[in-house]
Amino acid sequence: MPQVVAVRCTRAHGRPLRIWVPVLPVVLVLSPVLLLAVLAAAVACLVYRISVVRALGAGWGVVSALPGTRIDLEHGRTAVLVTIR
Repeated sequence: MPQVVAVRCTRAHGRPLRIWVPVLPVVLVLSPVLLLAVLAAAVACLVYRISVVRALGAGWGVVSALPGTRIDLEHGRTAVLVTIR
């Protein structure tokens, strides 16, 4: 599971803005919403006749593969780098 999401925003004027977001506290705060999302996904799997266990396993596989991901965005003079560790 990812531990930290680091965001760096570089603008044309001034210093870059850096933000580090710890994942665990955010997940704990949003856990009621996460629980509802998992229940909705399970119901959707049942409606479309997809194995709930395999779908949740695939979702966990995607989340487990996130550490090491880098996302670079540039638009004009603004650049954003998102790193998942």
